Amino acid sequence: MVDTDELFIRDDPIFVNKELLEINHLPDEGRIVGRDEEIKLLANAVNPAIFGQSPSNILIYGKTGTGKSLCAKHVSQRLIDAAGDEGVTAAFAYVDCAQDTTETQAVQTIASSFNDPDTDVNVPDKGISTATYYKRLWRILDARYDVVLVILDEIDKLADDAILMQLSRAGEAGKLTECKIGVIGVSNKIRYKDRMDERVKSSLCEREFVFPPYDASQLGEIMEARCDAFRDGVLEGGVIPRAAALAAREHGDARKAIDILRYAGEIAQSTGAETVQEGFVTDARKRAETDRFRELIRGSTPHSRYVLHALTVLSLNGGDGFRTTAIYDVYEEICRQEGAEPLSLRRVRDLLKEHAFLDIIEQSRHSGGSAEGSYTRHRLLEDADVVRDVLVDPA
Repeated sequence: MVDTDELFIRDDPIFVNKELLEINHLPDEGRIVGRDEEIKLLANAVNPAIFGQSPSNILIYGKTGTGKSLCAKHVSQRLIDAAGDEGVTAAFAYVDCAQDTTETQAVQTIASSFNDPDTDVNVPDKGISTATYYKRLWRILDARYDVVLVILDEIDKLADDAILMQLSRAGEAGKLTECKIGVIGVSNKIRYKDRMDERVKSSLCEREFVFPPYDASQLGEIMEARCDAFRDGVLEGGVIPRAAALAAREHGDARKAIDILRYAGEIAQSTGAETVQEGFVTDARKRAETDRFRELIRGSTPHSRYVLHALTVLSLNGGDGFRTTAIYDVYEEICRQEGAEPLSLRRVRDLLKEHAFLDIIEQSRHSGGSAEGSYTRHRLLEDADVVRDVLVDPA
């Protein structure tokens, strides 16, 4: 039998405060780098809430890892503090729309976040209608708050615009009499607004902001601001510049940069190294990519994975972009190997669109001239080796 003392590390030689490198960690103001202007713009948009007035509704766009959610949460927390100094009761609720995709799930999360035993309102996890959740939400807000903000992260993952309509027009429709409400929508999709209901668009998109990617210098500063997650002296000098350079090359994603840094530390930990070496960064990047992609396709259907596998096979054999029919031919072969009945070509087109929506692939339209007409080419945006590894071992 293995001795218990040999299973667990009681005195971590690498990390001293690993929480600083977790995705969900909300850093102190001094650790937010390269977003001073964006923070000022957001604060200006919600500033009326400090005095109990209606804040502007906001839509924030930008690629993954550009600080959108971080800044939205930070400004919301600062608003609560400033409003309290003015005698105004304020709060904010955060909804991950990738998890709460339906109207009912989202409104339940919001009502539960704002609820308090003093309101004497019950917000169960399930078992009541969507309309009842809304009625209880309005009661909670009017009973407890002067003003609230609702952050809808990955807003483009919502099944429809219903909750946006309700939240953005609650005051106008007379649902709220005492409390003012503001909505902050966060999306990676710059064209998300194009598919909104026109009525929602007019009320939700009062202010719009685009967050640009971080450059290598800013990514380096972000990681330097969190290097006290490690013990003194364990980070070798080239680790942060190398991690920053890799993340900057791949769309300036701060989340990925921090992931790489954390994984490099874990590699040092698991190999028994005394320091986090620059050589660990390349392996850490692949590990970060693999885990991120595995999370992205978690819950996808077998045929969704078969279609992606077909495009991956073609990509590994060379080329940059493939027609739907070429992908379908490989997909049919994969289905045969898996003992599955292939879906129709039309359904495969739909699955490819879903992958494009998740930014796993890129689609482009081309003209084949009068003989062929127009057609779509699909290009894998993820590293083909990473995709193959995840599809082979999705656990």
